Amino acid sequence: MKYLVMVQGSKADYDAMSGQANEHSPAWSEKDLQAMYAFMTDLNNDLAESGEMVDGQGLTSPAQERSVFRGADGKVVVTDGPYSETKELLAGFWILDCESVERVTAIAERITECPQPEGAPFYPVIIRPIDSGAGGDV
Repeated sequence: MKYLVMVQGSKADYDAMSGQANEHSPAWSEKDLQAMYAFMTDLNNDLAESGEMVDGQGLTSPAQERSVFRGADGKVVVTDGPYSETKELLAGFWILDCESVERVTAIAERITECPQPEGAPFYPVIIRPIDSGAGGDV
């Protein structure tokens, strides 16, 4: 079965990763970033080798986000950047093809071991089965 595995973050996290400490998170050093990238590279390589990786991506800063929606008048509204009230956002994801929910949960547990600086916030890793009957197979 295929699963969408998501990691969350916030704009403050992206700021901290670019070296700007804030009340939410300490500034990340180059060493902190390299440790995170090495961890993710190893994880992705292991998932590719096991045949479970379908896709996985980290997402850019929410400053590059674009939202498209219909306003109350029915007209399309396009805005750049996240809504100011957005506290958490999708920071990255994997689409994995795993034999069981227990296996994808074990992978999610591994994701929670990703190194980060002392004092940085922890977010849950969210697992959602992909409903292949709702729109085809990925």
